[in-house]
Amino acid sequence: MASENDLVLLLGKDGKRFIVRLKRGEEFHSHRGRILHDDLIGQPWGWEVVSHLRYPFWVLEPSIHDLIMDARRRTQIVYPKESGYILLKMNIRSGCRVIEAGTGSGAFTIALAQAVAPEGRVYSYEEREDMLALAERNLTRVGLLDYVELKQRDIAEGFDERDVDALFLDVRSPHHYLLQAREALKSGGFLGAVVPTANQVSNLLRGLEEEGFVDVEVCEMLLRPYKTVPARLRPVDRMVAHTGYLIFARPVAVVEP
Repeated sequence: MASENDLVLLLGKDGKRFIVRLKRGEEFHSHRGRILHDDLIGQPWGWEVVSHLRYPFWVLEPSIHDLIMDARRRTQIVYPKESGYILLKMNIRSGCRVIEAGTGSGAFTIALAQAVAPEGRVYSYEEREDMLALAERNLTRVGLLDYVELKQRDIAEGFDERDVDALFLDVRSPHHYLLQAREALKSGGFLGAVVPTANQVSNLLRGLEEEGFVDVEVCEMLLRPYKTVPARLRPVDRMVAHTGYLIFARPVAVVEP
């Protein structure tokens, strides 16, 4: 049942999606008409509501995918097609302590915070003050800021945390920060990174080899949706193809010769 302060997804019959936080006395406005929040509060999920222009919407509980794609952003983000694999590959779950380098708009921070809650913690580093402010607004809007510490710093100076379970690098030259990452990670923990170009991957692979990381993997995720028409099932005309290369590795104990 939808309650005051809940985030709800209003799904139109044309597939348009709107995410709204319910407040008594407020109204939702779109080109399809006006809906009173009071008409939504107390209604069951899956209920149909009609705007004053007689346009129908379904009232649904938004997924983390919906929240990430709805986040306001100024830069490229880690898309849900990658974030789900990253969480599984790096064993990020409730109770984990995770470092994110390169907060950006906070889209992937939302996925991390949801995964580690309620007992875990995300430590997210970003150089730009304006990006941290945007990420803070996005995290506050979805109710996940309590699980995140936002830190403004050049990660070349290192990370405050030690023995974290996982560390993800979303920065221009991740190979420059492998020593800092190793110092923050627990032995045998999980390192991940995302870069857009192949030469960046090569630089990172060389660095991982030099720093003694093991279990190295490189991959990319291509998402190909289909038109949901039973009589004419076929791929949609456009797909979300290359958005970045994912690199994973594990730090292990260094044995002195």
